[in-house]
Amino acid sequence: MTTFSHLSKPGKIGSLTLKNRMIMAPMGSNYAEADGTCAERIQAFYETRAKGGAAMLTMGVVSVAYPNGTAEPFQVGISDDKFIPGLKALTDRVHRHDCKIAVQLQHAGKTAVRDLVEERDLWVPSMPAPHKSDMMNDLTPSELGRFIRPKTNKMPSIRVMSQDDIQQMITWFAEAAERAVKAGFDAIEIHAAHTYIIAGFLSASTNHRTDEYGGDLSNRSRLLMEVLAAVRDKIGADFPLWLRLDAHELRTTDGITLDDCKAVARMAQEAGVNAVSISAYANTSTGIAFTEAPLVHQPKGFLAWASDVKKAIDIPVITVGRLEPGDADKAIAQGDCDFVGFARKMLADPNLPNKVLAGEVDAIRPCIYCYACVSQIFVNERVKCSVNPFTGHESTMCITPTTTPKHVVVVGGGPAGMEAARICALQGHRVTLIEKSRYLGGTLFFATLAYPENGKLLDHLIYAVQQLDNIEIRLNTLATEEVLNALAPDELILAIGAKREAPPIPGATLKHVWSGEELRLLMTGEGDSIAQQKLSLKQRMMMKSGALIGITKSTDALTQLSKVWMPLEKDVVIIGAGLVGLELAEFLIERGRRVTVLADAEIGAELSIVRRWRVLHNLRTHDVAILRVQSVTEITQREVHYTDQEGEAHALAAQSVILATGALPNLDIAKQLSGAHRTHMIGDGAQVEYIEGALKSATTVALSI
Repeated sequence: MTTFSHLSKPGKIGSLTLKNRMIMAPMGSNYAEADGTCAERIQAFYETRAKGGAAMLTMGVVSVAYPNGTAEPFQVGISDDKFIPGLKALTDRVHRHDCKIAVQLQHAGKTAVRDLVEERDLWVPSMPAPHKSDMMNDLTPSELGRFIRPKTNKMPSIRVMSQDDIQQMITWFAEAAERAVKAGFDAIEIHAAHTYIIAGFLSASTNHRTDEYGGDLSNRSRLLMEVLAAVRDKIGADFPLWLRLDAHELRTTDGITLDDCKAVARMAQEAGVNAVSISAYANTSTGIAFTEAPLVHQPKGFLAWASDVKKAIDIPVITVGRLEPGDADKAIAQGDCDFVGFARKMLADPNLPNKVLAGEVDAIRPCIYCYACVSQIFVNERVKCSVNPFTGHESTMCITPTTTPKHVVVVGGGPAGMEAARICALQGHRVTLIEKSRYLGGTLFFATLAYPENGKLLDHLIYAVQQLDNIEIRLNTLATEEVLNALAPDELILAIGAKREAPPIPGATLKHVWSGEELRLLMTGEGDSIAQQKLSLKQRMMMKSGALIGITKSTDALTQLSKVWMPLEKDVVIIGAGLVGLELAEFLIERGRRVTVLADAEIGAELSIVRRWRVLHNLRTHDVAILRVQSVTEITQREVHYTDQEGEAHALAAQSVILATGALPNLDIAKQLSGAHRTHMIGDGAQVEYIEGALKSATTVALSI
């Protein structure tokens, strides 16, 4: 057990006492109803996280002028008294669990894409400069069809705010704050970041006004100060109030700087706010920017800025930005911040705070930073979580004790099999988990090499099944009819992974041509027959030495080994530009290979939009060519032959070739069985959908038993 004494201790924000230092950071969820009200879905979502032990939840991007100024199709509104009953029901449910809840008040300004879609005026401080972005270039046709866009080809209507408009904006915020108090919220956060309307005024990049609301920082801050004064007038002097600020506007000429942030924080302190929450924003001229800020990929990405702001003011500082619990505890201990906001982590595991308080870090289901959650917003969908299928479905899905315990046999120890075993065991069933290899993890073990964030999920799943006494794990066990008959399961779950067939390309069986499965078996010490066929004596000795010293049981050690030795030459061609092909390309460029990817289908379609932006940016930065082809016609000893999309033939030099295609559902074992068992197929064996699909199908089947 690990103790987190600093995260665990109570703290204060103004008159508000919080039982610990862990806050659920504000996020747009898209869980409101179509009219902006809060019904069962969003209420259950927040109540589940209140049960999880956070001191306070922050309800993100609640619209002060709904439907005007909204950025999401299912955004929460607070612009009318009709919203109060749903909001009050939500806050009541949160309060049942000794948890506080704040509301983040927002008007999206120039990024109010719902105004764009529904052809309302976009309210801005000044006429914005033309904005060019490559973000649309890497979307699939399906995504482009669902992407947030105007209903017609009409040009957006831009409204440079007049003095009357500014007073209207101030009134919207003030009246929304008054409703927040009536709805039972414990605190209010004013969103003054992320290019939304107040940040638009704060930034010299977007505020070119020549009146008293433009010019130097004191003038650009005038709208914020007047909003704060009007809000205070409505809620009283003691009601907890703070604001979210950008520490920086990255990739932005004349954007907000850290000095600006500190100066505004000092002004806000003098105006009577009780805290500041530090975030950042990056100009979305390119997709990668979105994962620099506000959805930072760099661990502890905003912490240094929060620490600098804390030195400049005397009120509490809340920080966000991919902090692990240990980092968060240390940050508070060192005085870098006072409270830590967890966002994506609390989508992945609502019980993170309780597990931190109990010192059970291994029990926390980790966020793998795949960006499936936020990518949903771009295509008008509700937020989801790849590693937690319950997210957003708390009102309809839950693990409950069974009244009829069964013996459930799960075949396959990959993510789907382990998750199904875990949920069945938590329901009270007796579970036998069979795995043919000598370790748990399946293809996730090897996928961890290509994307290290997967490793924490693998470790967590293994830990979870090992902690449950009613799960028996049998490694090195083939699921033969004889074995299954001896176990006599009431329910049989097959989580056997995908079947990978070599594509019908001449030369696909040459020694220098590898499938992803062959590489996985070799690197994990299980590919003896493959090694005999394809490796030299020296290479076989390298592979065996890794297995003998146990190195292939550790993903960290295997990662280091792969930097020293892999059975691949310098120039590698990968056939297939799906998730597997692109992540393998990333993996190989980090190991000094020159890589070309041949794409005969949509590029990276299985990757979430935002994750795809990151991957493709990284590959392009390392000069990886991704060639769209009509077909691959032949593989020879030194070349890969293909036709381009116009039908012209080409030859590409290749010392090693990887086939990253051909994954199909695997019905082989199911066909071999006599039908004596009640059988369920899950994971890639049923439908190839990788981690998200594996855990989702495992959850659905396990809950049905």
